[in-house]
Amino acid sequence: MADRIYVLIDGENLDVTLGTSILQRAPRPADRPRWERVLEFARDLRGKEAVGLFFINATSGNTPWPFVAALQNVGFRAVLLSGSSSEKVVDLGIQRTLEALLERDGDVLVGSHDRDFAPQIERLIDTGRDVAMIGFPELMSGVYSELGVQIHDLEFDVKAFNQRLPRIRVIPIGDFDPADFLD
Repeated sequence: MADRIYVLIDGENLDVTLGTSILQRAPRPADRPRWERVLEFARDLRGKEAVGLFFINATSGNTPWPFVAALQNVGFRAVLLSGSSSEKVVDLGIQRTLEALLERDGDVLVGSHDRDFAPQIERLIDTGRDVAMIGFPELMSGVYSELGVQIHDLEFDVKAFNQRLPRIRVIPIGDFDPADFLD
């Protein structure tokens, strides 16, 4: 039995989705997830050591060093990648990491909405691995549901935000609280 869960975060995808689809503006620091809670959630989810890798596109040369330091302080390893402007370096980095995990023991938790990881995730599932996704389920690629991948809500399951997001989502009736709509 593996004693690790690998947490791979597609920082670009989560940030763009938060800004474009939910906030409809550029996220401010107070709007962004508390990344230490993601690692805590992963540890609690499987009762295993969480190895966090946060993928960042550093092609522009404008590396967000204070953010990188903050990530490292909460336990993530920053993976700074660069390439040509036509390369999706973060997606390529995560795909290669998922492929490398085929040779290692451990479960996997991917933070992204992007369908580009489906082939690698399907191969991991075929080896018997527990693989899950975190993000905003209403915006997640449907391919992960088709594969039977468990999807965890970054806001409600992970509790990664300090404030409630202005989301429109399907609410299971058991979780429905009319007060959420009356205030």
